[in-house]
Amino acid sequence: MTSWPLRLARRTALVLVACLLPPAVPTPAGAQEFVVDIDADNVVRFISRAPTEEFAGVTDRIDGYVRLDGGGLREVDDPEGSELYFEVDLASLDTGIRRRNRHMRDNYLEVEKYPYATFRGGVDRIRTDGPGRFRVVASGTFGVHGVERPLTVECRVDGAAPPLRVGCAFGLQLSDFDIEIPRIMFLKLSNDIRVELDFHLTAASENGS
Repeated sequence: MTSWPLRLARRTALVLVACLLPPAVPTPAGAQEFVVDIDADNVVRFISRAPTEEFAGVTDRIDGYVRLDGGGLREVDDPEGSELYFEVDLASLDTGIRRRNRHMRDNYLEVEKYPYATFRGGVDRIRTDGPGRFRVVASGTFGVHGVERPLTVECRVDGAAPPLRVGCAFGLQLSDFDIEIPRIMFLKLSNDIRVELDFHLTAASENGS
């Protein structure tokens, strides 16, 4: 499992990449940049509902950033200059049973070779959903186990200004990512996985970057 000091060092490098490298589309002046608040109560769940058993792999180890254009968080289609990247530390997933954790991490997710699930892309549109609430649609590529697939996801954002709380959910099939479906007694895993995220964003400048 990635230690907290090492994770802090990695997130510093991640934010530097976001801030120093030019985006695919030039960023307008006054752009807003957010990073995951790694000290907040963040939760990521990978939920398996097999016919005979349901369980979730849970972690708080999510990191990443979002860049919006000069208009910031507002109702808009195809915001110019938007960019986002998120990653989840798969080695920290906990299912509540140590033996199941070990087999899932080592034999199926192969976290030593593929330590992170990632999502990289941009914002397609933002819609207001009440005072201080938004619905954000983003599309890009989701990667796990060394395989990347296109993904479009809708997220709820609470807060008109940082800190922001983000909630997202989507489904995936393990077979699309070359992950074997185990049928051993203590790890009956469904091919269909539901991913739920509940995390917090803060302004990049407030996070020391």
